[in-house]
Amino acid sequence: MKQVRIKDIAEKAGTSIGTVDRVLHNRGEVAEKTRERILKIARELQYQPNILAQALTTKKHYSIATLIPQGNDDNAFWLLHPIGIENAVKDLRPFKVDVKFYFFELHNEADFMKKSREMLADKPEGVIMAPILKKESIQLCNELKERNIPFILIDTAIENSGCLSFIGEDAYQGGRVAASLIDYGVHPDKDILIVNIAKDLGNTQHLNRRNQGFMSYFLDTGKNRGMKITVEIPSTDKVVVEQKMDRILETNPNIGAVLVSSAKTHVIARYLQSKKDKDIILVGYELTKKNIDFLKKGVIQFLIGQKPIELSEKAVKKLFDYLSTRQIPAKEEFQPVEIINVENVDLVKG
Repeated sequence: MKQVRIKDIAEKAGTSIGTVDRVLHNRGEVAEKTRERILKIARELQYQPNILAQALTTKKHYSIATLIPQGNDDNAFWLLHPIGIENAVKDLRPFKVDVKFYFFELHNEADFMKKSREMLADKPEGVIMAPILKKESIQLCNELKERNIPFILIDTAIENSGCLSFIGEDAYQGGRVAASLIDYGVHPDKDILIVNIAKDLGNTQHLNRRNQGFMSYFLDTGKNRGMKITVEIPSTDKVVVEQKMDRILETNPNIGAVLVSSAKTHVIARYLQSKKDKDIILVGYELTKKNIDFLKKGVIQFLIGQKPIELSEKAVKKLFDYLSTRQIPAKEEFQPVEIINVENVDLVKG
């Protein structure tokens, strides 16, 4: 296979060799449209830097920043990502790769912006971030582009962000998968409840995309004829959850299935278990310990997982490849989802 040169990319892009060089080596100002066109062509041509260039970069020290939510007992999904990141750093030895973590409180806009400023002040060479809060994340993406800092998005995709790559679930399809699982199990005349545990659903991109996919399934091919009811619960506090769920179930006694749009499925499982309601099908996301415990007890029927450890490991390695050899990753890499029930949960790796 013929070695693709910078000159070949420049000719196809209709730009100078110098412009291509600035984009591939992240040096100097280049118009965003031109930058995206050059990166697209580099991917299409499967551009790889020459072996000498790779050898010359191996002794360099690389600093990567990760901006992700702080995991905790109720939000254990985000405890898994640092494991994948640390796994990648170990695999990249003897290269000198340092990763610094910046953890922000989930759904807390002010804390996200504070940690963003701290991260930018440390001047990382590359960034891996979870853009959970859409408005604030777009602002940060623009700042990273202005500073010529390459970044990879994980978990949540943002269109036209200027990211080097996105790695994560296709949230829209994930919603359709959840809908199909419920549709096969629930009576066609039963109502379905969608529970969003979030302080500001409108600013939480991945939950919205899952919900859109979920609803699209029933508009297209779903057999269920019941109402689709949505409730937003602002916290995992037991009293708050109980008040919200009691009100919904009392007002809508025909509910036969519940989808929880996030990894906090165990919060609703805890509620249903306390009510001893075994007639409601419960489907949710992610293989956290609490979710698995309720799955094994039969309170949760299905979990949809996206392998966060594997996802984060990929993100670090792809960013390292770009920083060290300017290897251009695919613009999007969707993680295959796993459908887990009590029969196969013990066969699935974390």
